Amino acid sequence: MNDRVDSSLRALRRILSAAETGARNLSRATGMTGPQLMVLRILRDDGEVTPKTIAQSVGIAQGTATALVDKLEQRGFAVRRRGKTDRRQVWVKATEDGLRAVEAAPDPLQTRFAERLARIEPWEQAMLVAALERVALLMGAEDDNPAPMLHMGDIAGPAAAPGTEEID
Repeated sequence: MNDRVDSSLRALRRILSAAETGARNLSRATGMTGPQLMVLRILRDDGEVTPKTIAQSVGIAQGTATALVDKLEQRGFAVRRRGKTDRRQVWVKATEDGLRAVEAAPDPLQTRFAERLARIEPWEQAMLVAALERVALLMGAEDDNPAPMLHMGDIAGPAAAPGTEEID
């Protein structure tokens, strides 16, 4: 392999390693995954919302949002309730334990990335986005439309509900 290929692969490995390390740190600190933390942050910021609102905010399927809420509810970090006027409507809210977990959580890697990206010139931001899009194409990921988060594996976790979208 030539030097550019080696350098590119090393850079990709550093990116993957940073994502893995960030996920491990978050899991150690809170017992949650990055997507679960994103959902809890939405609940913290917006109060009581529907799984549909969560899905739209995160950029995932509604079934995936429901599976994430299932996990948070199992941990005691979120609760569901039926709508008063429309019993088909489900509302989700963070518990006090969930709010404490959000506050204790380290910043996810994508938050640090977004903050650092915002500090560079717009032309350089555009170049980076174009280069990353090209790398995705070179790696054969042209058909993927993942949620905008750095997370390794299935967002919903291994116990996702049947028919739940898997996002890698």
